[in-house]
Amino acid sequence: MRKKICVIDGQGGGIGTILIKNLKDKFGESVELLALGTNAIAASQMMKAGANRCATGENAIVHTVMKADLIVGPISISWANAMLGEVTSKMAEAVMSSPAPKILIPLTQENVTIASLMNEPLPHMVKSIVEKKIQEVLNNV
Repeated sequence: MRKKICVIDGQGGGIGTILIKNLKDKFGESVELLALGTNAIAASQMMKAGANRCATGENAIVHTVMKADLIVGPISISWANAMLGEVTSKMAEAVMSSPAPKILIPLTQENVTIASLMNEPLPHMVKSIVEKKIQEVLNNV
């Protein structure tokens, strides 16, 4: 059975789109990529990038992350009211309560600084995460 990777993003879906493209390149059809958008634009962009399925909104995220084998997205998916309020308290709680491993990218538009992490452009960061961390997690799930 294919592993289910939930890629969660909001606003314009740029981070999720880059993640989906890199995951598709690395794993092809050996994994099921589920694009979960906090809004329809983000979900649509991730679907165009190659996700197998997509859904939008609070209930879709809350329901789907509980069945995931891995959750990937910007760190702000774990913060209530992040992404200009698009991440609800229920979404953030569901992400963090899911038994699935989480790989969170340390990018945020919030008034938060995450110290002592790699300071790389998004494409380099995603490539490194997909090549190393995601492969490592999938091997252990």
